[in-house]
Amino acid sequence: MLVLKTLESLQSQALSPTDRRNPMRIKELAEATGVDVDTIRYYEKQGLLPEPARQNNGYRDYASTHLERLAFIRHCRALEMPLADIRRLLGALDAPGEPHPDVDQLVQEQIDKVRARLTSMRALEKQLLLLKASCGRCDDESTDCGILKELVAAAHGEACACHAHLAH
Repeated sequence: MLVLKTLESLQSQALSPTDRRNPMRIKELAEATGVDVDTIRYYEKQGLLPEPARQNNGYRDYASTHLERLAFIRHCRALEMPLADIRRLLGALDAPGEPHPDVDQLVQEQIDKVRARLTSMRALEKQLLLLKASCGRCDDESTDCGILKELVAAAHGEACACHAHLAH
C-alpha cells in the first residue's frame, strides 16, 4: 500500500551518509515541494528537518527522506497546524514502535480550532450582510452611500447596522 510505504519511509528518517541516491540542492527541494527556500532553512533551524549532508563546496545535499518529510510538514501546514503540533507529529513518526494517543487529541484540538473559526466567520458574514443591506439607497448617480455612512458611524463609536445585533 502506497500510504503505508510512505509512512514507513517517513518513520525511518535517520539519514545515513549512504542515503545519497537522489541528492538535491535546496532550490530543487523547494521546487519539488512548493516550499520557499528560506522556509526550508527555517525548518532546519527549528529541527523539523534533519541537517542535510554537505558537499565539499558547502552546498546542501537533500535526500529523498528530506523530500518526504518536507511534504509531510507542508501538508500539516496546509491543515493550518502550528509548528509545535507538527513537531509532535514528527516525534510520533520518529518513534514508530511506541503508542501515540496524543496524535488523536492533537487532531481533535485542531478540529475544535477550525470549528471556532467557522463560527467566527459565520458571524462576520452576518455582519457584512447587514452592512450590505444598508446600501439600498446607492445607485450610479447618488453620492449618498449607506455602507460608507455606517462605516463612518462605527468609526466614531456610534451604533452601526453590522453590529446592531450584538447590542442585545
